[in-house]
Amino acid sequence: MANVTRYKTSKGETRYRVRYRKPDGTQTDKRGFRRKIDAENWAAEHVTIAKATNSYVDPQGGLKRFGDLYEQWLAIKKPFWKPSQLESTEASWRTHVQPKWENRRIGEISQTELQEWVSDLTSRRSASVVLRAKGIVSGVLKQAVKDKLIAENPCEGLELPRKPKRKERRIYLTIPKLVAFADECANAINIGDERRALVLLLGFCGLRWGEASDLRKEDVNLEKRSLRICRSIVWVNGRPVEGTPKSYEMRTLYMPGIVADALAPILKRRKRGERVFSDPSGCPIREQSASTVKGNRTWWPSALKRLGWDTDDWPSPHDLRHTAASIAVHAGANVKGLQRMLGHASASMTLDVYADLFDSDLLDVTRMVDAAVSVECGQNVGKAARETVKVA
Repeated sequence: MANVTRYKTSKGETRYRVRYRKPDGTQTDKRGFRRKIDAENWAAEHVTIAKATNSYVDPQGGLKRFGDLYEQWLAIKKPFWKPSQLESTEASWRTHVQPKWENRRIGEISQTELQEWVSDLTSRRSASVVLRAKGIVSGVLKQAVKDKLIAENPCEGLELPRKPKRKERRIYLTIPKLVAFADECANAINIGDERRALVLLLGFCGLRWGEASDLRKEDVNLEKRSLRICRSIVWVNGRPVEGTPKSYEMRTLYMPGIVADALAPILKRRKRGERVFSDPSGCPIREQSASTVKGNRTWWPSALKRLGWDTDDWPSPHDLRHTAASIAVHAGANVKGLQRMLGHASASMTLDVYADLFDSDLLDVTRMVDAAVSVECGQNVGKAARETVKVA
């Protein structure tokens, strides 16, 4: 219920106020109406009907500062984010969002003003940067709509930049080249056998670097030749942070004998709970770069240099994941099996990423179908089709 009462201003003028209770039970009022009928109409629309239709919006909600709501929104999201996502979000807030919106009242933020901000940022920064910054603003205002502080999110309908579809440059190593690279890594001055085993693991099993970095002794079963992938390491602000695999896709996969044989002597030196791979100082291994810049003298490019391969054919650690996918497909793996091996969230994602690998696989299927029909029917399919046409 809402009550309309009359009062006198400091100048002696008659005005009307609407006293009512918000959905949470607290009492408030809206004052300043010159006519009683205006107050009654406002109460009917914004209180009585709004409560009945669950469309009530706190008239004072739009006065809240954007920066205060950002802190509340971040506190809600933080438990569900990985450290890398949290770090990139906070960096985007400090650089692109906070200077513009922190002290603004959310009810005063218009779509036109947001569009001008997005357009200006687009003229200076990449689409990824713009979309991340806009995502923060939209997320905060979306939460404000849910909390009935504003009626609608002014971020809806903004013109946004599109990420360019880049053709990813991939290198698929053949099995002989993968083994040759691994064997050359074994010639490193320090822990060569561990580096060889790491390359074979990445190239045959398709682990992400972070997953291999946090692989523990108890995660490897040499008897069953199985690997349990349940942890991963990411580097945030120069320090390693442990977490779960990407997309939380924990899984068990199996390794070929060449990988198991390479891991066996390393596991003998490890205790339960210790990482399979570490750098000479015992710290988690840092991801290697295949960059050809002169100052890059780490063990990965050093092995490639010794092999004498053309620099255009130098594989990155992630290329070994692509290599594992290629080897698996040509060995007969189906889409679902490849999805489980790589830890993709869905089979459709696997197809999107590796559609090119399945082109030749589909051709092989067609050939096998032709062969099966030929055996079952006792004739050449193409010839049978031509004879059917003649009869018709």
